[in-house]
Amino acid sequence: ENTYRYYKDNVQGDFKEETLKQFVLDGLIHGKLWTLAAKDMGVTVSPDELRDDIIKRPDFQKNGQFDPDLYRRLLVANRLTPALFESMHAVELLREKARTIVRDSVALTPNEIAEANTLLARQAQPEPSTQNGPSANERLLQDFLFQKQQRALMAYQEALKAKVSIQIHKEML
Repeated sequence: ENTYRYYKDNVQGDFKEETLKQFVLDGLIHGKLWTLAAKDMGVTVSPDELRDDIIKRPDFQKNGQFDPDLYRRLLVANRLTPALFESMHAVELLREKARTIVRDSVALTPNEIAEANTLLARQAQPEPSTQNGPSANERLLQDFLFQKQQRALMAYQEALKAKVSIQIHKEML
């Protein structure tokens, strides 16, 4: 319902209800898979981690500070109690920790770095690093690493999906 409401309010144009249902269903499946992965990895979220993450969220801040009244009002507006929101948010933090473990386990090999340098050499003269940001070479290496991390996340997710029996009762949607 929240996703449907979000798309209706924020996305211009028409979208098919079946497409939206499939999107939500895929999101629920992937979320559950990452929750299972986190548990298999022994990942946990402490009450302090949960509290710190919530108070740092800009949605709940007023003048740069956590505002408990704003927090409660936003939750009420979204039909959530603090206990329900915090439970759901703890699960999302758990999932993100699992994804981070997989993502951070990926590194570029010397061959991939050489390939990036070769690609950059074929292009225009590399620009030097500036105080405002990374050089073209550093950006290209970051892009290569990001793409490899995304592929690793997808491969890990597909491996999780292959290990778990998933049954979908479409008649209940």
